[in-house]
Amino acid sequence: MPRSPEETPPVLDGVEWVRPRPTPEHVRNDALLAFVLLAAATASLVLYRATGYGDDAHWAWSALWAAGMTLPLAARRLAPEIVAIVAAGVFMAGAIAEVGELLICNIALFIAIYTVGAWGRSRVRALVARAVIVVVMFGWLLWTLAYFSAVQDYLPDLDREADGLLSPYVAYGLINVLTNLLYFGGAWYFGDAAYRSARARVALEQRTSELSAERERSREQAVALERMRIARELHDSVAHHVSVMGVQAGAARRVLERDPEAAASALSSIEQSARDAVDELHRTVAALRAPDDATGARTAPGDGVGDSEPTDAAVSTLRIERLPRLIDDVRATGLPVELTVVGESRDVTPMVDLALYRIAQEALTNVRKHAGASARADVRVRWLDEAIELEVTDTGVGGRATGDPVGAAPARGGIRTGGLGQLGMRERVAAVGGTLELGTRPRGGYLVRARVPYRRGTR
Repeated sequence: MPRSPEETPPVLDGVEWVRPRPTPEHVRNDALLAFVLLAAATASLVLYRATGYGDDAHWAWSALWAAGMTLPLAARRLAPEIVAIVAAGVFMAGAIAEVGELLICNIALFIAIYTVGAWGRSRVRALVARAVIVVVMFGWLLWTLAYFSAVQDYLPDLDREADGLLSPYVAYGLINVLTNLLYFGGAWYFGDAAYRSARARVALEQRTSELSAERERSREQAVALERMRIARELHDSVAHHVSVMGVQAGAARRVLERDPEAAASALSSIEQSARDAVDELHRTVAALRAPDDATGARTAPGDGVGDSEPTDAAVSTLRIERLPRLIDDVRATGLPVELTVVGESRDVTPMVDLALYRIAQEALTNVRKHAGASARADVRVRWLDEAIELEVTDTGVGGRATGDPVGAAPARGGIRTGGLGQLGMRERVAAVGGTLELGTRPRGGYLVRARVPYRRGTR
């Protein structure tokens, strides 16, 4: 019958596990077993007495003995030690009274001793109870064998004198000792084995529950991480282009009447930025929704039925080599930017390509937003011997100190710390095994420096 977690004690290392009390179903089954054994013991008594064995005992005593031998088993899982001791005492009393039944009484005593090992709630009490029963039983057996060795009328067919190595009576005694060793040893062993099995089953259920809870936590964490990734991708895709469109829209509004050509050029830039933003959003959403193929690249379904040609999301087009176009877009907004490339370019993974492009994009977006109208920016890509380094600096005044009160007006240059963009930069660099340096420069302005080591085998 299933139990709630509160009813089943947990399995802890170094702590004795206590088997839970039996359920009502267990008790009903034990009561049924006791009545079945009582009926079997009664039938066995009748058969034994029909053979003449044990017919000297009064029927009333035999019936009382049969009840005392079997009915206590109805409570065998509720009080196993008491039931076993009672069964052993009744067994000995029946033998002394020469009640003629040797089958069901041995089965009942075996079940009682087995139950002590299987259901004893204290292993010390279980050990002591069984040890007392076994010692008393063997002491009684040995005393009986020794006593009747001198009684010639007891088993007269077994000579007491040895014709060879052993006398027939001594061989009979050794058979009894061996039989009782196997009998009590079996009840002891199988009882302990049942206890260990129950403990292992609870430990397995406990571990299964823990794994299920861990899977649920992992699923929730995966959902949260996916949400963060989606938010970061959308932020990186939209922030740059929306910022450019805002600057161009302001410029178009100011020159609309006096310089229609400049206004048209600004509107054209807004249109192109909008197209680029929509294109990047499409690639981002497609990459997030598409399953991984066998090679690990993301693919998205095509327009036709059964079409599985890879889309642009399979291999991102946002690469380091597209930085000049990004710089041109930023210059079109009125921000002076210089791009410097040092060293010979090398092949890097698409993940590194995308991460560095996004970092440069986010850094330049922050320059437009926070560095001030008179600031200029420098973008440097250094292909070093062991790593690629991307550095974006500006000549703005810098960020507000972290100790300024919340809500205070920022200094010229704006707030540069704690935003979603910087969090995205850190996550991207960490994902490719690089390092990121962020902060104000001593001579003014702000510094973003990402350093990503080449993977092994990159040339």
